[in-house]
Amino acid sequence: MDALSEMKSESSDPRIPPRATCVLRYALDKHAHDTPDKTYVIFGDGTSWSYAETQERTRGRALALQNLGIVQGDHVAAWLPNGAEALVTFFAVNYIGAVFVPINTAYVGTILEHVIENCGAKILVAHGSLVARLRDVRLAALAQLVLIGPDAEAPAALTSARFETCGGGTLQPPAQPIEPWHTQAVVYTSGTTGPSKGVLMSYLHLFSNAGPETWPFVTGDDRFLINMPIFHIGGIGLPFVMLARGGSIALWENFKTDEFWNFVRGTECTAAFLLGVMATFLLKEPASPRDREHGLRLALMVPLTESASDFRTRFGVDIYTIFNMTEISSPIVSAPNPTVLGTCGTKRDGVDVRLVDDNDCEVPIGTVGEMIIRADRPFAMMHGYLNNPEATARAWRNGWFHTGDAFRMNADGHYFFVDRIKDAIRRRGENISSFEVEAEVVAHADVQEAAAIGVPSPHGEDDVMIVVAPVAGHSIDEPALIEFLKARLPYFMVPRYVRVMAELPKTPTAKVQKVGLRADGITPDTWDRETDQITIKREKLQ
Repeated sequence: MDALSEMKSESSDPRIPPRATCVLRYALDKHAHDTPDKTYVIFGDGTSWSYAETQERTRGRALALQNLGIVQGDHVAAWLPNGAEALVTFFAVNYIGAVFVPINTAYVGTILEHVIENCGAKILVAHGSLVARLRDVRLAALAQLVLIGPDAEAPAALTSARFETCGGGTLQPPAQPIEPWHTQAVVYTSGTTGPSKGVLMSYLHLFSNAGPETWPFVTGDDRFLINMPIFHIGGIGLPFVMLARGGSIALWENFKTDEFWNFVRGTECTAAFLLGVMATFLLKEPASPRDREHGLRLALMVPLTESASDFRTRFGVDIYTIFNMTEISSPIVSAPNPTVLGTCGTKRDGVDVRLVDDNDCEVPIGTVGEMIIRADRPFAMMHGYLNNPEATARAWRNGWFHTGDAFRMNADGHYFFVDRIKDAIRRRGENISSFEVEAEVVAHADVQEAAAIGVPSPHGEDDVMIVVAPVAGHSIDEPALIEFLKARLPYFMVPRYVRVMAELPKTPTAKVQKVGLRADGITPDTWDRETDQITIKREKLQ
């Protein structure tokens, strides 16, 4: 099959775009052919790749993967910070029809072990600074480590290589055309009643998540600032959908308040995604005569904060907001500069949205109910949790995806987030499983039982609180508990607050009453590690 024929979709379903529109391999080939000299990506150090160069680098990395034995449909795990290596690995994996599995660079211990086992990858592409963490976990099907960056000693069970030594030969096309409904990536998101779940995402899913039909206010003329990590829906989705548009991106390793505007100016960004807390931090910076000297024309602020209008006034940037999850595809999107306080937006075209009670019966307007969603386009939302049929069945009940989030809707069709029905905590863009936090806390010898909850943060979203009851005859040393958890949890999951109770409140069926604990919030007897000058930050990879 020639390249032109391969780009054409064989589907007769008008809802499914051609391969060259929504499949990474064919979209990249198309734009590299049509606009080879157009810039696709600019990095933080000022270097850039055109579409032609992006294609060339992708094909070179794809050949190395093939030489390592990767074929269409294989899962390839990547444990990398944002940057050129993460981007080209992502594109190369998809270019040969394999499945990209990014792993959170903060993962350690049992959480890391679970992801490695669940994803089934035989090859892990990892930054050298992370490799030491592999020594303490079971490696399941992993057999090959591909090192990026500094040298590191691989566990004895793994063969170690570098891409530079895996070249040579001829890149082979996929055994069959890559279809829009094929799995593009597995992205891990927080579990609620169990470990993190791997969301199976098709090309159509990622395309529908933030593509031209979903976010029509972003065009192929835009350059989107990518500051979310590649293992996050905002980090993996935007490079792909900007490629699909024929647009460009500026890839930043991570958000830094004092460098944000200089990065925007230096890379000529026109669009950005900002967590509400990021916008707050930017507004707290001293006013400058250069506040409007930039090319940023729009920002997606999630969640929409009360400071949105101040942000627009000061920086001259149009504000949008959305509601989204890894499993869905931005069903709720706002108009520019929403004036309805607290709105997440209104329902976009192409999806059905209902608010329902415990029996999936729709609730009246103004009444709180769980948001459930379905899409008009096949594969526009997740097609399951990897190796977890029970969780898949729970989420996809009655043909609708159940978000686990409580909303209300007003008469004008605006949706307002109320609370999380599911037992998860959202902090700085990360979904945190209370189950996983609790499992590590109770591993401490002094802890009898524990409950992890989210409490309001002064910066927006949540901070993590752990409520613990000590083993009989023992006491809780809060700083020692935090030190214990630092080695067992990703930095963003380590609790800020610790509250000690003789016994956790329970229902008659012996379930911990978290509703009451959340209502109590930060009590006078709650210990705050930041008051004791204990701060925990992301590890900077060298």
